[in-house]
Amino acid sequence: MSALLDLPRPLLDVHRSALGRPWHERCASPAAQSLAVAIAQGHGLPEVLARVLAGRGVDLHAVPGFLEPRLRDLMPDPAVLVDMEAAADRLAAAILKRERVAIFGDYDVDGAASAALLASALRDLGVPYRLHIPDRITEGYGPNVAAVRMLAEEGATLLVTVDCGTAGHEPLAEAGRLGMDVVVLDHHGAPETLPPVRAVVNPNRLDDLSGLGHLCAAGVVFLTLVALNRRLRRDGLAVPDLMAGLDLVALATVADVVPLQGLNRAFVRQGLAVMRGRSRRGLAALLDAAGLSEAPQAWHLGFLLGPRINAGGRIGDATLGARLLLCEDPLEAAGIAAQLDALNRERQAIEAAAVAEAEAAMGLRLERDPDQPVLVTGSPDWHPGIVGLIAARLKERFGRPAFAFALRQDGTATGSGRSIPGADLGRAVRACVEAGLAAKGGGHAMAAGVTLAALDLDRFREALSADLAASVAEARLGEALLVDGLVSAGGVQPDLADAVERAGPFGQGAPEPVFALARHRVADARVVGTGHVKAQLRGRDGVAVGAIAFRAAESPVGRLLLSRIGRDVHAAGTLSRDRWRGGDRVELRLCDLAEAD
Repeated sequence: MSALLDLPRPLLDVHRSALGRPWHERCASPAAQSLAVAIAQGHGLPEVLARVLAGRGVDLHAVPGFLEPRLRDLMPDPAVLVDMEAAADRLAAAILKRERVAIFGDYDVDGAASAALLASALRDLGVPYRLHIPDRITEGYGPNVAAVRMLAEEGATLLVTVDCGTAGHEPLAEAGRLGMDVVVLDHHGAPETLPPVRAVVNPNRLDDLSGLGHLCAAGVVFLTLVALNRRLRRDGLAVPDLMAGLDLVALATVADVVPLQGLNRAFVRQGLAVMRGRSRRGLAALLDAAGLSEAPQAWHLGFLLGPRINAGGRIGDATLGARLLLCEDPLEAAGIAAQLDALNRERQAIEAAAVAEAEAAMGLRLERDPDQPVLVTGSPDWHPGIVGLIAARLKERFGRPAFAFALRQDGTATGSGRSIPGADLGRAVRACVEAGLAAKGGGHAMAAGVTLAALDLDRFREALSADLAASVAEARLGEALLVDGLVSAGGVQPDLADAVERAGPFGQGAPEPVFALARHRVADARVVGTGHVKAQLRGRDGVAVGAIAFRAAESPVGRLLLSRIGRDVHAAGTLSRDRWRGGDRVELRLCDLAEAD
């Protein structure tokens, strides 16, 4: 049972907010408060930062390492991963013999970044390579026999799959029959029986005890390159600069929504520093296309860069993302970035209509059965490239795991799902595959994909619901909004943002600190852009702060905000920094709202 059931009286007496949840102080227990005081005094930190750290369980003696995560302190010996030595040896042999290497990636950000990371190293070492990213619609996820045969015909003697391949038994067996060795570098949940290949480096394979299951595929590739460099140095060879690739690892880590803990925090912190140098032509062009002139923060990777790279794989050319990340010519990079930006705008328009349809259908279904643990929906009108986005919006709107399917004319359904913390969607999908309910599928705890017969959608929903009902119920008991501190409009200043940023990066498993404004008047509220609600919240001293609720015009938060102009609310949100044209302004990104009457 969730510990939240034992929490004291809700903060600001908010028992039920606009989103139907109570608010509680994150650092409420006497032990946490004492830890906050000890952190502030022992390390000379601002009180607000000490409370953020204490609320996240950072031990007093672990504070310096948490605030300054360094790769040299957190980097494990790559050999702790099963098959790592075999993978490094096979790659080293290919380099020494100048073999032709085929890299088979995935069409999402992690796949593109992983492929570009490996391809960059091979390019620096003078090794010929061929990069293949499958088409989402015609090839689907993971290696396929036709692509394997094509790569063999082109002369590849080593096939390396990145962000896929762990469950690719038939295609990888075909690679072996055609004379290719195969190395799999992946992080997705693994079946008990692995493909017959030279090496499967995957921290989530059942016999791997490395404790690195939180890595994305790009993190696994990076560790593989560390092992490869060590192997090449033993032979007296020059090695590529791996630190220059940390921008790709950071991008993939945030965009693939893996937990920002341990090594991943160091990857993102140091990768952002590399990215701010703008040395990678493709990322610099994409930053320009996204209109981001300020130094990128972790959330920019997930909300601005990631969607643009994903747009190629969703509704355009799946190779665009990897090509951009590998591009060394500024003009070519600008052209690819512009293509991805245009595709992303097109994707947004397609997504908006589909999400509205899905939300309406699921809203009606929940009116009839409000306790459904998992939502499953589909349409023949939905593009296969946006079903994951539809699932993400349903999960956000209704607070439970959701799957969206594109129903195809051949009677199959291709779907993508998103989950909530505590409900392992990837494991549940693999169980459906093993039970014969789905043709193929897999993923990780927070996201999964599956292909099955359209006629089996109801059976799939029933199976997922039965599997995940208990974990979803447990997770939803803990839906209280945890608030890190109370501030006023006048207190939302750069020095507060500076203090909070030191505890970053924030993302999956490392929630951004939430602050609440008590009894602030809604001086103004209006819909802007594509359904965002922008507001001014004024304190009793007359000082106002800007606030914005993204994609909220039709949500409970947006509707309440628009209806309370001239009246008081309790507002909760995270801090958003705006350094446009040399300024430094902080506003509140709203995550919840409550009436203050």
